Amino acid sequence: MKRRDFEQHLTRYNCYVRREGANHTIFTNADNRKSEAVPRHTEIKAGTLRRICRELNIPMPVAR
Repeated sequence: MKRRDFEQHLTRYNCYVRREGANHTIFTNADNRKSEAVPRHTEIKAGTLRRICRELNIPMPVAR
């Protein structure tokens, strides 16, 4: 999945950018205050998406 599409998915589920790191962007879920790093790759692998969504307690994005 493209990083831009995944970031839109995160914001739909009330996640916001907490800070920008050197190689990752840290997103925080405003509902449960959990944070997770999102890599700055153009394409993010499905396993990484699954792990991030599980940690933030949000559903997986549906493939288009």
